[in-house]
Amino acid sequence: MANSLSAKKRIRQNAKRRVINRARKSMVKTQIKHFETALSAGDMEKAGEQFKLLTRRLDKVAATSTMHKNTAGRIKSRMARRLNKAIAQGT
Repeated sequence: MANSLSAKKRIRQNAKRRVINRARKSMVKTQIKHFETALSAGDMEKAGEQFKLLTRRLDKVAATSTMHKNTAGRIKSRMARRLNKAIAQGT
């Protein structure tokens, strides 16, 4: 248990940040699931729309340092590759 006031405050701050960060990561995971379901259903128009929303959400999460910028970029790249592959196979 922390003794100093500053250490106790840091514990309170960390608890708050943890809740916020977990919520943000959960939103990203949910958006990825929406993208994947649209992709597996074969609806390329909806998948493209979901990809736009996903990239926007990833950029926001990376800007707040919840997720590293390179991690967000890597996820965007992988999802874009999947989308482009599905579009190429569809036409």
